Formats: sequence, C-alpha cells, structure tokens
Amino acid sequence: MRLADHPLRLRLTLLYCLVSVMSSAVLLVIMWALAESLSGDLLPVPDLSELTAPSPPPPGDDADLLPPPALDAVGSSDDGLVQPLIALAIMALISLFLGWLIAGRVLRPVLTMTERLRQISERNVHERLALPGRRTELKDLADTVDGLLGRLGTALDAHKVFVANAAHEMRTPLTVERALLEEPLIDPEADLESFRSSFERLLVISDQRAQLLESLLILSSSEQGRGADELVDIADLVQLTLRERAPEAQRRGIHMETSLRPTWIPGDPVLLGRLLVNLCDNAIHHNVPGGTVEVSVHRKIGRAVLTVTNTGEVISAGQVDGLFESFQRLHRTTDDGHHGLGLSIVRAIVRAHGATVTARPRPDGGLVVEVAFPMTEAVRAGAGTP
Repeated sequence: MRLADHPLRLRLTLLYCLVSVMSSAVLLVIMWALAESLSGDLLPVPDLSELTAPSPPPPGDDADLLPPPALDAVGSSDDGLVQPLIALAIMALISLFLGWLIAGRVLRPVLTMTERLRQISERNVHERLALPGRRTELKDLADTVDGLLGRLGTALDAHKVFVANAAHEMRTPLTVERALLEEPLIDPEADLESFRSSFERLLVISDQRAQLLESLLILSSSEQGRGADELVDIADLVQLTLRERAPEAQRRGIHMETSLRPTWIPGDPVLLGRLLVNLCDNAIHHNVPGGTVEVSVHRKIGRAVLTVTNTGEVISAGQVDGLFESFQRLHRTTDDGHHGLGLSIVRAIVRAHGATVTARPRPDGGLVVEVAFPMTEAVRAGAGTP
C-alpha cells in the first residue's frame, strides 16, 4: 500500500499522532512539576542551633572514594527523564498505528461512495449509494448525493422524451414536404397551377417549422436562465400583447376583458413578453366562437399575480398538468401551427424568474392560468411605480 495513494488518511493519522504525543508530553510535564512541588514541600527545615561542624572521617576510611551528593542527585535526575522519554516515543509509535486504523475506519464510507459513484453513468443513473447505518454527517452526504442522482435521472429522462418528441415533430413536416415535391414530378400531366399549389403548401409547412425551431430556441434559453433584470410594468406588457392579438380575437369572435393595475416586477422583458404571448395565444386558440378571454394583474401578499382566464371546452383535472409538458396538446393536429410548446415555455420562463404558475379547469369549460411573480422590497413599499 502506497502512502501517496491515501493523502487524507495519512494527514488524519499524523494529526491524531501529533495530538496524542502533545497530550502525553503535557501530562509528563504536569506530573514532573507536581512531583517537584511535593518533594520540596516534604523536606524538613533544619534547626541551625543544633548544627555542629562535621567531624573528620576516621583514618583508614574510604571517604574520598564516596561520590559527592550533588553528583548522585544529578545522576538520578537524568535517569528519571530517560524512562518518560522512552515511554513517549513508544506512545508516538502506538499513536501512529492506531491513528492509521482509526482514519481508515472513518474514511471507509467515503471510499465506498467514491467507488459506487465511479460506476454510475448515464446508463445506470437510477442506482443509488444507499449508505447504511444511523444518521451521521457522511450518511447525510450520501443521501444528498442520492437526491442529486434522482433529480439528474429525472432530467435525463425528460431530455430523452423531449428529443424524441422534437424529432417526431420535425419528421412529420419533412415527410409532407417530400410528398409535395414528388407529387408534381410523378404526375406527367402536372401543370403550372399544380406546381404553384404545391409551393404554397410548402411555404406554409416551412413557416410552421420555423415557428417550431423558434419555440425550441426560446424554451432552451428560458431553461438556462434569464438575462439582466429590469423593472418591467407587467400591465403595460399585457396591453401591448392584447393589441397585437386583437385582429385574431375579432376574427374568431372572442371578447377580450381586462382588469389591469400598474405593477412593476424585476425580470427579462423579452422573456416576459413571450410568456404573455403564449398565454394569450393559448387562451384565444383553445376557445369557442363568441367566447371570452379575461386578463387581470393585481397584487396579492407582496406578489404580482397575472391571471388569464378563457372559455372553451371542458377539461378534466387530470389533463391540466400534462398541458405544461412539451409537445402536449388537447387534440394532436399538425396543420394548425401549434406544436404543444406554448405552456411548457411559460413554465420555463416562470421558473427562470423565480415565480410560480398554477392552472385549473373552469367548471363550464376553459382554463384559468395564474402566475405569481416575486416583487422587490422597494416596489412593494411603493405605489406601483419603481
């Protein structure tokens, strides 16, 4: 086993050893200081009145061979320090060994998670770490990673479905275009009028495909986020959008009603304009002759609320959530210029602005879509203007 392959474990081992050795050294110093203090307190105080001059040693004694007391004291002091130092060295070696084992035990869940994450790819993103045991910091980390993998798997599945639906939507007009191009060629009696009719139909299909590509680009850009924030009067954008769609509403015999209050919100005016266009187009297109479209802007608990209500056919509650998915339509027709991206783009723009969107069916037919935008503190305190 190479130590360089386990840098974190080696650091934890050295840290544990350092703390252990320092603690042992401090303990030895404290014990030595206490011993010195106790030995000094127990020494008796000599009586100077009873002190007499030492008598000379009798002749023949080997007094000169006796070492002086000071030398004994020094020698005993040195011998007393050697043993604690040896014990400290042994303690350091034991600390290194125990520290290496403890660090390995602590890092074992991390190594397990690392190995499992290396085996997870886009093909098996549904697998999870599922770290066993009671709740700890490492288990919380593993559960967080599992949640991230779950969201990533959901996003990948949605991306695959989106790509498949987009390919299907693009393949249909290509098939029709090829048929229109081959029709006059295989007809030996084709004249100029038949060519003109085919070209006119080709232009219509080309326009529809251009609208689809534009919708896909808007959906992609809105999912990536918005540009620089500006204070936008949502009521003013509603009036502009309704003026542009007034001819289409009159052609269908739809009555437009508004209840607008000047309300400023931070956001991207381009994306907000596209949101209003899609909501109004959806309300006009999925309506009945002589129906109504009601658009209102008001404040509710510190939020700017945009509500678009339209009459129309009866929609079940189970169909509402599916309308916000890409390429989902109540009636799958490919010649009406709609591709089922309107409300999915609305949802993406709403998310980019930190807002919320809810939809509910009307009892007598139609739909109510409500978008709640967050407002800044300065705008909340004002009277409707920045």
